[in-house]
Amino acid sequence: MAPVSEQLSPQGAGDLTTTAPLPGPLPAAMEPRRENGGDWCPGSGSPTVQSGESGVQPPAAAEVTRSAGCPGGAAPEPPEGGWGWVVMLAAMWCNGAVFGIQNSCGVLFVSMLQVFGSGDDKQLAFKTAWVNSLSMGMVFFCSPIVSIFTDLFGCRKVAVVGAAVGFAGLLSSSFVSTIEPLYFTYGILFACGCSFAYQPSLVILGQYFKKRLGLVNGIVTAGSSLFTVSLPFLLSVLIDSVGLYNTLRVLCILMFVLFLAGFTYKPLVPNVKGKEEGKKGKFRFPPEKKICNFSVFKVLSYRIWAFGIPAALFGYFVPYVHLMKHVKDRFGDSVPEEVLLLCLGITSGVGRLIFGRVADYIPGAKKVYLQVASFFFIGLMSMMIPLCHVFGGLIAVCLFMGLFDGCFICIMAPIAFELVGAQDVSQAIGFLLGLMSIPMTVGPPIAGLLRDHLGTYDVAFYLAGVPPIIGGAILCFIPWVHERQKLKERVKRVDGETTEKMLENESTLVLDTTEKPLKETESGV
Repeated sequence: MAPVSEQLSPQGAGDLTTTAPLPGPLPAAMEPRRENGGDWCPGSGSPTVQSGESGVQPPAAAEVTRSAGCPGGAAPEPPEGGWGWVVMLAAMWCNGAVFGIQNSCGVLFVSMLQVFGSGDDKQLAFKTAWVNSLSMGMVFFCSPIVSIFTDLFGCRKVAVVGAAVGFAGLLSSSFVSTIEPLYFTYGILFACGCSFAYQPSLVILGQYFKKRLGLVNGIVTAGSSLFTVSLPFLLSVLIDSVGLYNTLRVLCILMFVLFLAGFTYKPLVPNVKGKEEGKKGKFRFPPEKKICNFSVFKVLSYRIWAFGIPAALFGYFVPYVHLMKHVKDRFGDSVPEEVLLLCLGITSGVGRLIFGRVADYIPGAKKVYLQVASFFFIGLMSMMIPLCHVFGGLIAVCLFMGLFDGCFICIMAPIAFELVGAQDVSQAIGFLLGLMSIPMTVGPPIAGLLRDHLGTYDVAFYLAGVPPIIGGAILCFIPWVHERQKLKERVKRVDGETTEKMLENESTLVLDTTEKPLKETESGV
């Protein structure tokens, strides 16, 4: 899977927090400021991520550079390379390590069933599914918190500490003897570390790139597809040769490299005031309103989006957790089930490149229609999994599912820009990912429970296809609602300007009428 959190990669927030330029940007000197789908502030240039190593940061992980009101001076220009290429490679490794492990959970799931299973446990699939489900859910659940910590302490510190926590969680998971401790060590500790390591890797890119940000985001998010393609085969070989516990210890190497990669996130825009306060031994948190910006929920189109997408994701993660086990139940050991994850990973990467480019030609909030189409096909493909009695049919289903999975992910950030504007995009995505964690955590265990009671995954996959179709239907209303909002704002602005002009005319008229008698009196004297 290419998790939605990659949506933080703009052009596909990403980045799900870098600030990718919108299609057809205006020249920097002419760009108006964007507010709730409005315009850019003159002289502010393209959105640039602010981050530092100490002190108080602007209230968003991918906040655009700005000062009070419209700044007179232009924002510092990113270097478009140099050390930025090293940062890009580090971010690519982070994307691959975090989501490569998460997306390969189907292989680990089968091994956990064998290691921790017993013949008399009738809820084994349900219990085991909670491990991987909790892990993926916590990566998203922590996103709003990570956004705040990144604002306060900077990308480097948050990423390094996150990777260290993830390393500790994964290593401790290799010493458990029952399934229950894995809920904490793998499902919470490891996942929280991944979340804290991942989000800063997207935030830092905006400091180093502006014109090439779309290309850089494409390369970085391709790390997830690259690892998703290769890790399942590696894990299968390792599990067969050294067992589950030693395989988890080998995966710790990926987290250790991620720990080292975090040190490359050198901030280019340090907070001078914050550093001065740090030298004096003082540290003051910004006001609560600046830390948690709930004003994005005042935008109706964003509210629909923020609740429509989680509604679509109740069945989204089910195939990634249970598909491997379903293949073993239906085809036995006669087919290489890892090929399915290979297909998902390859076409997901292709989908991001294709639909990301297509989104550049779709104006405004109408980009949402791409997500609508994606959810429709993802739901349809989930329902077709039980109908495939030939392994080749499953390969075709996974190819299409990966393609539209990439489409759904790559346009997350551009849509967020359109709905709330650049100033609020970071926390808007953070809140969205936090809401997404609930359905992504709940869906796979429910599918496992159905498998335990019915003896087959057929019903689980049929039901998993329903929420994406319903969620897509909800999202259809967003372009219409957003256009009505913009129309109301324009009418309100025109009315305000008209009223202001009328008041100016009246004041001018009053001055003229008072000055005329005074002149006549002076001339008479």
